[in-house]
Parts: sequence; C-alpha cells; structure tokens
Amino acid sequence: MKVILLQDVKKQGKKDDIIDVSDGYAQNFLIKTGLAVPYTKTSKNILENELDKKAKDEQELINRCKEMKDKLEKTHFSFTFKSGKDGRLFGTVSTKQLSEELKKNGFDIDKKQIDLTNKIDSLGVYEIKLNLHKTVVAKIKVHIC
Repeated sequence: MKVILLQDVKKQGKKDDIIDVSDGYAQNFLIKTGLAVPYTKTSKNILENELDKKAKDEQELINRCKEMKDKLEKTHFSFTFKSGKDGRLFGTVSTKQLSEELKKNGFDIDKKQIDLTNKIDSLGVYEIKLNLHKTVVAKIKVHIC
C-alpha cells in the first residue's frame, strides 16, 4: 500500500515521502497513529500544492537574505570597545556583542549566524562572515575602535 508520510518515521522515510509498505503496517500503525495518509489522487494533489508553497516560501526567504547581504556588504561598521595599552581589548569580542551592535544598526542578525574564525582581541579591521541562509553568506568589514 502506498502512503504519504506526515512526519519522519524511523527506518521508513522523511516527512512528505511517498513510500510503499505492507497493508497491515499502513492501516494498523502509520494511518492509525497519524503518521501517514493513504496515497490517492487527492492526497497527491494536496502534497504537490504544499511542496510548491514551501518552495516559493524558501525562494522568497533566499531573496530577502540576498537583499540583506547587499545592504550589509555596502555598510561599514564601526564598534567601540574598551581597550588598554597597545590596542589590546579587555577580553575578546563575542558573537553576542556583535549581534547586539548589528541590531542597533537595524540588522536583525542572530548570534548563531555570525561565524568568527579568528578571535577579535585587539583594535583593527576584521572581516566577519554572516550565515544568513545555508546558501547565502555575507562578508562584512568591522572596524573595532
């Protein structure tokens, strides 16, 4: 019997997969517990519509991320932190601090999206990668003064 999975099922498939299982397993477990629905023309059309909607939403998200990337890369950021002699900072600049400073400048960037490969522990200009989406990465220059 063919069914469409509504949730991930261990050793069977992921959500929205169409799988072929035995009639008893489909009726007595998958359909009864709400993990799947029978594969029919109606359910196939509903699945296709949902997948199309998800694809459109994902493309809109990617377009918004690309627009934000363009704005971020055109903007020069300058942040002020306390420093001692020789231009060394007291501690290092964290992703949380960078996220808060970016939010002050009007960019809603989560600290998990900031990729710090090098520690920022002294004054200067640094290039930081921002993972806006799994396919969109922005590189910004930050002046620490």
